[in-house]
Amino acid sequence: MRKKFYTRFLLRSADDGFADEYSGVVEVSAPADQVLDPVEIESLLAKNFEAHADDVELLNWSRVH
Repeated sequence: MRKKFYTRFLLRSADDGFADEYSGVVEVSAPADQVLDPVEIESLLAKNFEAHADDVELLNWSRVH
């Protein structure tokens, strides 16, 4: 089942002290009762940006009803 979430996160670049902030709605395919922890969410976001999970800092994550 696909669930929609509002997210806000930072994506750091190779330049020291530089990061882009992103926000918006993302869809995740997951069982209805599955709860994602912040590390899993950062990993999913990093994969979509072809980045390392360490480069993503989750700021906000909430289910859209």
